[in-house]
Order: sequence, then structure tokens, then C-alpha cells
Amino acid sequence: MTIREEGFRYRLEDGVAHVTLARPDRINALTFASYRALTDAFREMNETAAVRSVVLSGEGPRGFCSGGDVRDIIGELFSRDMPGLLEFTRLTGSLVAAIHVCRAPVIAALHGVVCGAGAVMAIASDIRIAAPDARIAFLFPKVGLSGADMGASWLLPRIVGFGLASELLLTGEFVDAARAERIGLFNRVVDAGALAGEALALAKTIAAGPSFAHGMTKKMLDYEQSVDFATAIEAEAQAQAICMQHSDFREAYDAGREKRPPRFK
Repeated sequence: MTIREEGFRYRLEDGVAHVTLARPDRINALTFASYRALTDAFREMNETAAVRSVVLSGEGPRGFCSGGDVRDIIGELFSRDMPGLLEFTRLTGSLVAAIHVCRAPVIAALHGVVCGAGAVMAIASDIRIAAPDARIAFLFPKVGLSGADMGASWLLPRIVGFGLASELLLTGEFVDAARAERIGLFNRVVDAGALAGEALALAKTIAAGPSFAHGMTKKMLDYEQSVDFATAIEAEAQAQAICMQHSDFREAYDAGREKRPPRFK
């Protein structure tokens, strides 16, 4: 697997892929190039069996990600016509889609500023662990744009509910870590010094589990949000029957009988 690093660093260790946004001088703001490279990276990870979980984080003390880089992006957008603008908005949405559909569960480790595109990347991840200084905002209305950007109006109501999502997307106000945890936007808040370790420990736990079944869980969580209950029950019956055909099902049974940890493929 070849990952083209552009504005981020990548490494794969013990089944855990580490994607670290690496422009700390700009609070890890995204550029045209980094949008493309990150999208390609998540698509590649989706197709790579060795990637069993992902930790997405940001470098530097100021924050996880401040969104799109004003210097690199905004100035150019003013010179674009409608097709050119649509090309850009589809580019940004493609990154969020690649994170959301990635077969390997994605854990976002959040600190400091988490706003704009950074906030949407966070909610596209499966799990969000944050430091006490993390502040998240969907800033789009602050710059005269719709809060419905990059899939935010699809993702956010499914995490915090329609009313709270409406408030956050219409005001663009920052939410501190304590409130974000209280409303379910952050899964948990941990001491700043423990953030990296907590995210890695969870990623390792997931990576040690049945990767095929985890991928199925992600697919079903996504699919079942748009079907009725009876359809969901039938879909899960079929999904579970497929998982029962995978060798991991037998391996878990054998490991239990032999009183040893399972060795999932």
C-alpha cells in the first residue's frame, strides 16, 4: 500500500493506521492537495486488509483541524465559476464520504480547535475521544455559507438528534468538551495527557477483534438508518448469516474451547 502524504503523516502498526494531520502552524488546515491526498488515503485503507482500525489526530498544541485553509483555498474560490465551485465542494465531500465508508473503524482523537471541515471529519469518524480543551464548531454560517456542508446535515442529526443538530448548524457556535460529551457529540473526554493513549488503546482493541464482522457492523449501522424495523431485522439476519460463514466465527468458538485468545484473520 502506497500512501501519498500531503499535509499529514501516515503509519501502520499492529493493524492500526495512524493518520496525523501535520500542519500545526496553520492548526492543521486543509489545502486542495491535502483534501485529495487524504481522500485517496482513506480509500486505500478501505481496500487494505492489514488496516483493522484507524486513529485520526492532529499535530501541535492548538488543535485538531481548523478547516479549510483560508490562504490556500478561499482566495481562489472567489475566482471560480459555478462548475469550478461545484468541483471543490464535491472534493471536500469526497473526503468525508471516504472516512464514513471506510471498512476499518475510525477513531478521532480531538483536542483544541475542531471546526469547519475538521468538525465534519470528526463526525464522519465512528468514535470521538477528546481532551478537555477540545472545542467543536460547524462554522459555515459564520462565513455566510450553509451549515449543510460536506454531509454535516446528514451525519450530525444521527449523533445528537435533529433539534441539537439544527442549533449547531444554524449558529456555528463552538461547543466545549463538557457539553459535547453530555449531548453525545463526543464519546468521552479524557485528560489531555491521556488522549493519544486512550485512542490507541481503543484502536488496538478494535484491531484485535473480527475485522470482517466489524466491517459488517459499520455497513449495517449506515444502511439501517434509512429502512423500517422489519427490513432491518431481515437485513441483520442475512448479514449475520454471512458472518457465520467467515472463518472468524469458528476461530472464536475454537479459542473459547481451548481457553486462548482468538486469532482473527
